[in-house]
Amino acid sequence: MQDGEYSKTAMGTAFMRAYHAAHVHPPIFTDVFARRLLTEEEYQAGEERHLKAFHLFYPDQAAVCPDRAAALAGWMQNAGAPAIVLARARYAEDLLEQAVGEGVKQYVILGAGMDSFAWRRPDLMARLQVFEIDHPATQAHKLGRLRAAGLETPPNLHFLPVDFGRENLAGALRRVAYDPQAPTFFSWLGVTYYLPREAIFTTWRAIAGMAPPGSGVVLDYLETGAFIPGKVAPRVAILLEIVSRVGEPMITGFDPAHLAADLARQGLRLQENLSPATIQARFFQGRDDGYHACEQTDFAWAVVA
Repeated sequence: MQDGEYSKTAMGTAFMRAYHAAHVHPPIFTDVFARRLLTEEEYQAGEERHLKAFHLFYPDQAAVCPDRAAALAGWMQNAGAPAIVLARARYAEDLLEQAVGEGVKQYVILGAGMDSFAWRRPDLMARLQVFEIDHPATQAHKLGRLRAAGLETPPNLHFLPVDFGRENLAGALRRVAYDPQAPTFFSWLGVTYYLPREAIFTTWRAIAGMAPPGSGVVLDYLETGAFIPGKVAPRVAILLEIVSRVGEPMITGFDPAHLAADLARQGLRLQENLSPATIQARFFQGRDDGYHACEQTDFAWAVVA
């Protein structure tokens, strides 16, 4: 992502969530507000990009689709990104609901993109102070979309534009009503892939240093094998190529066997590490529509030690 530009992958995520809510039943994850955050032109452009990708990467399957709708559905079912986007959102909000029941008072969404939690989940929103953190250009774009959609900002939702090249997470949260003594849940989805390893560690250390013990963070990550020629899964190779083409390349992965130690060195204790097989069993089991967990992509939940 270039300076001054909003994230293209954030917009892509919104499209996938919007499409899924409108066309897939039963849904893996439901976001009925995602469509309202996209203009008609943006939504149509998203369809075109996905259709072109389907014909490029799955030409045999695309060739037998009878129409545009079938081709778009084929791409969504076969591509890795939709499965990741939908399942990680479901995982994070399942954990958040559990955490709120156990007394969590604050929710920090790192790299919030076009997330619509504040409007989708009034049940949880009423019990939380919510902080959306993202790059200034991406957040400004979202705020414009919220105004256009007529969505009012709840008083307990706080937008915090942060350029992590110039400011760290702890310093940014001091600018708002964040309470370092209150149990907090951090969501960090769709971000680790794009950052250098040390930047990821810096954020983990910041979370460990600014939240009380028991506070949690949920994240997703690619396995290191995804970056090794000959070991990368075909769907993941396609995903890597697509994000590189839009100027937001994925650069970092983790070894699941070493993740607990990586987190521990930054002050966090691994609670759960979901492999693709576990993600498949938890969120995709019994589906007959072609959606299945993406290879070499894991979800993790850690707590402040």
